[in-house]
Amino acid sequence: MGLFFKSKTAFSNFFILCIITPLLFSCASRPGAYKEIDLAVGNGDFEGAVEKLTDAQKSKKPIYAERNAIMLFLDKGLLEHYAGDYENSSRSLQEAERMIEEAYTKSITAGFMSYIVNDNTKEYPGEDFEDIYINVFNALNYYRRGNIEGALVEIRKLSMSNGKLDMLARRYEYKDPNSGASLEELVQKEAGRGQLPRGKPVDFSNSALARYLAALFYLAGGNTDSARIEFEQVQRAFLTNRNVYQNPFPSAVEQARNVPAGMARLNVIGFAGLSPVKEEEVVVHYFPFFQSPAFHVANFKLPKLVERPSVIDRIEVTAGQERFQLELLEDMGAVIRETFAVRYANIVIKTYIRTLLKYVTADVAAAVTSERQSPLAGLAIALAARAAFEATESADIRMSRYLPNRAYIGGVNLPPGNYDVTVNFYSGSRLIKQAARENVQVRANTLNLIDAVSLQ
Repeated sequence: MGLFFKSKTAFSNFFILCIITPLLFSCASRPGAYKEIDLAVGNGDFEGAVEKLTDAQKSKKPIYAERNAIMLFLDKGLLEHYAGDYENSSRSLQEAERMIEEAYTKSITAGFMSYIVNDNTKEYPGEDFEDIYINVFNALNYYRRGNIEGALVEIRKLSMSNGKLDMLARRYEYKDPNSGASLEELVQKEAGRGQLPRGKPVDFSNSALARYLAALFYLAGGNTDSARIEFEQVQRAFLTNRNVYQNPFPSAVEQARNVPAGMARLNVIGFAGLSPVKEEEVVVHYFPFFQSPAFHVANFKLPKLVERPSVIDRIEVTAGQERFQLELLEDMGAVIRETFAVRYANIVIKTYIRTLLKYVTADVAAAVTSERQSPLAGLAIALAARAAFEATESADIRMSRYLPNRAYIGGVNLPPGNYDVTVNFYSGSRLIKQAARENVQVRANTLNLIDAVSLQ
């Protein structure tokens, strides 16, 4: 690489590169850009949130850049579901799913170059947890539209052999064709043992929420054997994914399996709180082997998950004269943390490689300048290059902002009939939100399912 800078023309190219590189980088919209949408969501005005998102996207500076289209359709689809616009929600979520599949196909063929380009310059590919919950919420969309088979199609995308859950642990498997070493092992060898975070296997390969919904939908279709298998899979999810399912196994699962003859089961799902979001953090890394002291310390700008604490700690349902509490089934925030953890190591590795290549180039340029002009001129080159590099770097903090944090379930066996149903979201003894459904028909031998949400 040193020969590259032995001509004045080539050396000038380095400065041109430093100048134009910042123009090639575009960050995702910062959290403040979503202020009006977040305010509507916080007030439980989901129709207003959809309207504000649509208006913001039509403005001269759209809130979601073209490369962030997956984010757009995810957020829009979720908000439309909460607002009860199930048909448009299905369209939005299906478009997000289609684009995620395309992005994954592209990533397989991207090769090594994908490791040296800042992620913010590329199309947002979606996160694994987003791809999973697309199908969960779209299944609910289909059920709300009276299409049980459509709901089962969405759930099968997750639970079938070689489905999304089955494939989850197989991703991010780069192998060097010569040594057979993983990319992480190669970089660890270069960086020195223990200097970079190591990846870990995903401890999430089975969603209790997806399995529970599948069991309910199979029961509705009269397929009791498949329903039995899915109910067993709910329990298996708790046993095999300890990092996610640390809460007690809900008694409502067994109750939903055994409805007394002549009675009708009312099932309720409650979604509460907002899931974690990404923010940027600076992690310091040391490169003692460079000649210029300007490159001995590197600031890695990396994404980290930040919790958005919910005030809701209890959900109570009344149906006629009956009153019951919902139980936690799936900590969706824990799913997000678990699936993000495996990708984090790859993000660090990409940042390491990208920074290393930039610093090597600039270090050679600084050394050539020191030799031909003066050490002070060489240091000036190094400092200018470092400043340019840091200006071009930013963490990729893109993700859906409106996934719930927790999913609760419960139910009650009732004589068939019509009931006024109210889902109450509490913080201690204080009522936060009330979702009322009047004259709900509860029938025997079919699925009676209500889902309600409060993102406060």
